[in-house]
Amino acid sequence: MSSSPIGSLSDSASKAMCPPCASPLSPSTEMSQCKESPPPQSPTVPDIPQGVNDYIQEAKAHMSQVCQDMETGISLTSHYVDVQVSQREVLRSGKNTNKCLEKELVIMGDTDRQKSLLGQSQIFGGSNDKAKRYILLLGNAGMGKTTLIKKLCLDWSKDCIPQFDFVFLLDGKQLSLTEPTFSLQTLLLNLSSYAPSCMDPEAVFAQILAAPKRVLIIFDGFNELRDYEMLLQTQEKDLVTSLLKDNKAQTFTVKQLYSAILQRVLLPGCTLLLSTRPRGSGLQVLRRTDSLLEMCGFTSTNVETYLTQYFTDPALRTSALDCLKSSSYLHLLCWNPGLCRLVCLVLEQCASLEVLPRTLTGLCHQVLCLKMVKERKNPCAEAQTQTPEQPVQDETQILNSCQVKKCDGSNQKKSRKQQHTSSGSRRSMRTKKTQVDEMDEEMKNDVEGVDRTQEGELLSQLSSLAWEGVKSNSSILPTGRAVPSKLKAFGLRMGLVLSHHLKKRPLVSNGENEGGGRGDKHEMGEVKENSGKTDTDVDDDLILLWANPFLQSYMAAVHLSLSRTVTERTFLQTLPFQSGGKGRRRPQREELELTQRFVVGLLFHNRTELQKLHLHSERTLKDVVVTKQASVMKHLEGLSYSDLSSSQVLEACHCVYEASHTSDESSRNTGNTRLLTHLAVNLPEFLTFQGVPLSPPDVFTVQNAVKRGGAEGRSFCLDLEDSGIQICGLRALVGLNNINTYRACIADVVALWEQLEQAGETELLQGAVSTFKIHPLKATQVCHIEHLEKLVKIHVQKRLSDSSSQSESILAEGVPAVKELHKLEFELGPERGPLALPKLWELLPGLPNLQHLDLEDCKIGDKEAENLANALASLCSLEKLNLSQNCVGDQGVKKLTATLKDLPKLHCLSLYSNVISDEGAESLAAALPHMASLTDLDVSYNKLTDAGVESLGASLRNCNEMKTLRMWNQCIPYGVYERLQHQDSRIKLN
Repeated sequence: MSSSPIGSLSDSASKAMCPPCASPLSPSTEMSQCKESPPPQSPTVPDIPQGVNDYIQEAKAHMSQVCQDMETGISLTSHYVDVQVSQREVLRSGKNTNKCLEKELVIMGDTDRQKSLLGQSQIFGGSNDKAKRYILLLGNAGMGKTTLIKKLCLDWSKDCIPQFDFVFLLDGKQLSLTEPTFSLQTLLLNLSSYAPSCMDPEAVFAQILAAPKRVLIIFDGFNELRDYEMLLQTQEKDLVTSLLKDNKAQTFTVKQLYSAILQRVLLPGCTLLLSTRPRGSGLQVLRRTDSLLEMCGFTSTNVETYLTQYFTDPALRTSALDCLKSSSYLHLLCWNPGLCRLVCLVLEQCASLEVLPRTLTGLCHQVLCLKMVKERKNPCAEAQTQTPEQPVQDETQILNSCQVKKCDGSNQKKSRKQQHTSSGSRRSMRTKKTQVDEMDEEMKNDVEGVDRTQEGELLSQLSSLAWEGVKSNSSILPTGRAVPSKLKAFGLRMGLVLSHHLKKRPLVSNGENEGGGRGDKHEMGEVKENSGKTDTDVDDDLILLWANPFLQSYMAAVHLSLSRTVTERTFLQTLPFQSGGKGRRRPQREELELTQRFVVGLLFHNRTELQKLHLHSERTLKDVVVTKQASVMKHLEGLSYSDLSSSQVLEACHCVYEASHTSDESSRNTGNTRLLTHLAVNLPEFLTFQGVPLSPPDVFTVQNAVKRGGAEGRSFCLDLEDSGIQICGLRALVGLNNINTYRACIADVVALWEQLEQAGETELLQGAVSTFKIHPLKATQVCHIEHLEKLVKIHVQKRLSDSSSQSESILAEGVPAVKELHKLEFELGPERGPLALPKLWELLPGLPNLQHLDLEDCKIGDKEAENLANALASLCSLEKLNLSQNCVGDQGVKKLTATLKDLPKLHCLSLYSNVISDEGAESLAAALPHMASLTDLDVSYNKLTDAGVESLGASLRNCNEMKTLRMWNQCIPYGVYERLQHQDSRIKLN
């Protein structure tokens, strides 16, 4: 029994992966974004010449057609799962934003993330929002960035994004075109994806320059943030001058033009949408970005919707859903739409599989095996699948077309425009047809000449190329040397690689119709060079790409783990957690991390399965695997987990999980369980993942290690703050019986408590409340104070909500985490601090056990000082108060001292760098003798004069408990301080 596969395009492959969404549409629902919400009102449209308007309408019609296709027989309209993205924040790092220019990404909790979800109509700013001109779209491999971009292009073609007259898609792969033969005009009208042929490029380009605010330029195909950073490096002055002087001169490289657009040298008013993975340094990009979006991943509902659309046969659909629900880890992998597609490929054969894969290694191995079986049965099947007949062959070129011709034997019908092409065009077509026929014959011979032995050799060669790509952080197969045609044909048939033309058609001048004009779909996928090349050179710009990032990394791991050409030294250097210079751990790229994870999984895989991937004899394979397996075990067991960063500890959990669970139960050996036991025994007791994004599969592997630790008598304290962990994942970890304490986003914790109360899980709720900790608390976002306010309210009311009663017994003594909060650092800075101060004043009375309050650089001022004084009155346990750099003046000090002198335990007070003058010093001097517990006072860098310093010095004589008084001020003569210090040594100058 079979079913037609249904999916959506992945951001790293031409195969389709549905992007994440919050509220999926049913398969029968029309997808048009226009129906979700009214489109934003179009700004005033400048007069557009009729010829240019005709091109725009043709571009929309053309884009509507090419963006519909996802796979053969599948369109975005019928099979797209509605997608939402979350709006992420970028904040300056550091307490003093004037001293630190670096920006950092804010990792939101699950509750806040749900509130920040945006519909597609909001990506460029709604009707009431300020227009967003520099947008960054983040998402790991397979998360559906390219799918979303195609959907946006389709929406534009349907007039759902009316603020743009032109949409151009620029591909990062075109950076490999290094010759200086391009202009801004040829870049936009010739090289951009999905653009049709232009009959009057001069007029169209003139309109683009006249109204750049109505132009959207999308950059896709960039692997990491650092790829954009390279393009944002300052260009030479002469180059900038040349670009501004004549941007139609065809003397620039693609890189120079990309860089000029990104740096706003060219088309400064246009809107930019940049997609990439959230890896690598992106300081320059983040400085320019005014909107930061992130793909969210599939929810459980999305996964079910995806499978419902994927499997059209009801019986197979039911079987697939049941199998998936029985495999926890596979179900969690489906959080990534790209991996969900691979899971569906395996589920198609679930009836014939004895055991479903339980690891990422097992999943990719099973997918590869299925492709091999399918290729043996029908060598042309994959080529047919990969070669949909699209009007513009931008991702499927001559090489793929040959496969279709050979397997199908059917000729495509010509359009009316094709029938009226010029005689020169017909000659060009005949030349290319001859070339295609020659390639077709060559590929046919290659197909017939592949047997089982050659298959193993070709797999070995492909795996070697995959490793080269991972090393160079590229999905493009090496272009520096010729790849054998037989290897190309094999990779294409297997669906492991795709062919791609970097160039398309040449620009068409007024009155000409070279290459068949707008209607010739064979010509539009190719370009004819004007630099003396003949028609036989049409595929010089053809490149091969890895179709799937996960399979590329898996193939690279096959090479590292099974090839005898990889020396022991080289193999050891590729293992994870290597130290760089000066003992620092080198940051890992996503592809390399996946490859390292696959290497560990493969070496502990069933050797019968490994035999399918190589030509080694059974004995040779055993020797290779045993040797490298021993190296891996020695390496992992030699790690000091306390020296690893949080992200490296997480990756160690993944590697050990792959080693421990890739094989089925019957084929496990002692090495599998030994690694897991070693990890569980040596994990740090205080296990922190703060600042490390935790996806559902990440949580599962951590849970696996921590649970095994419980079997070994270990217990842990978990720090999950700023990890973005989903509430269901938080529940899975908190529910373990060997968790002593845990920290997480307060809003998510409260949401978990409410879920447990509604479900009647009293015992688990009791444990979740008692083990939750927030001390010490550092508030760096406004939402942190809002969440704390909600928790304090629960503590005071002793119930989760006004309507709840089941939690009254559990919260009879309040929330333990609030009672144990002794230190609160308010680090929102001068810009965001004032926004949260009112809520802070309201919640402070609910923290009677607070001992340390840090309010540095919040710009409290005299007005808010009175509110602070009222809030401090209930903090009888307060010992340290930091009010440095807060613009507090004489009136503010007066109000504060009235309260501070009644705090029985206050021993450290800092009023450093405020605006206190002699009047305020008098107020302090009068209060000091009454502050019996005060031992340290800092009033340095205020506006004190000799008189103020003298009054404080005199008051100090009546303060027997005071140990230090700092009051240095540059306006006061050093001699005055010297005399006062001689009188009382407790006066310090620094």
